[in-house]
Amino acid sequence: MIELHADFIVDEAGQKKAILLPVKEWEQVLIDLEELDDIRTFDAAKSKPQEFIPLKAALDSLSR
Repeated sequence: MIELHADFIVDEAGQKKAILLPVKEWEQVLIDLEELDDIRTFDAAKSKPQEFIPLKAALDSLSR
């Protein structure tokens, strides 16, 4: 888990409305979110029934 150094923007009532992050930390957040999305996509694909085909058949279908 990355350590975030966030600054908050608040309204007149003191309610948090926005967050400021250093660019490097924001870039890491985006990388982590993309990786999390990949993991969720993989998990969803693995939870479905799988149909396997022999390697030779797969390669033959690509060369057509």
